[in-house]
Amino acid sequence: MLILLPPSEGKSTPSRGKPLDLAALSSPALTPARSEVLDALVTLCREDGDKAASVLGLSAGQRDLVERNADLPHAPTARADRIYTGVLYDALDVETLTAAAKRRATSRLGVASSLFGLVRLGDRIPSYRLSGDVSLPALGPVAGVWREALPPVMDAAIGKGLFVDLRSGMYAAFWRPGPDLARRTATVRVLHEHQGTRKVVSHFNKATKGRIVRALLEDGADPRTPAALASTLERLGWTVEVGAPTRSGTRLDVVVSEPVVTSGRCRGGFDAPARAR
Repeated sequence: MLILLPPSEGKSTPSRGKPLDLAALSSPALTPARSEVLDALVTLCREDGDKAASVLGLSAGQRDLVERNADLPHAPTARADRIYTGVLYDALDVETLTAAAKRRATSRLGVASSLFGLVRLGDRIPSYRLSGDVSLPALGPVAGVWREALPPVMDAAIGKGLFVDLRSGMYAAFWRPGPDLARRTATVRVLHEHQGTRKVVSHFNKATKGRIVRALLEDGADPRTPAALASTLERLGWTVEVGAPTRSGTRLDVVVSEPVVTSGRCRGGFDAPARAR
């Protein structure tokens, strides 16, 4: 099973550590593309800070991120699970997983990255700023680079297991599974239900996805189909609605409502408003 997460916009910055070594990262077939994106980003940030801030969508108060990008080849690195932060990663909380769950996280989790394409939690990377919708002057859209480079790498990473896609739309554009993977692809969406209305709410979406991944890792289940994943999530306490299979996979809607505090923890992190279908 490969569970693919979105990256976080915010990242922790290690104060010390070895500099970036592209050749040491997992999925070495991506090294040429990683080098291209890295060189284009670093060159932009070193040569024209104002233009770099505009291209990267940074405010005046974020100019330090331009300087950080300019120094990426020499910046200290840390494990990816210590670099990525934010609501999803706080809920996942890798550091407090059991030893067995940490081993599963290392082998089963990946992160879609604008700079590195695919990152595993044990990869040592620096803190960087590059969103998935950026077009670098010397390279073009980073999404286009990864659409060309990722297909064989993703096929190898998924192997014969289930692909669980937790990415946002921006990062889903880097690579989409083909019809041959459809029966083994589950795209998870989190819907927040309030007063009879359902919608995607960023905070609940990210937090619930983090809790789902954490629960799967701790449980140790290895479902092989979207239906089996839905059954596992239901067993772990979530309300899941399974969509019809399509040529791109099966969507699983995890429905959550306002948290109901009774005895400390809510089932699945939230009160489940409806029975699974």
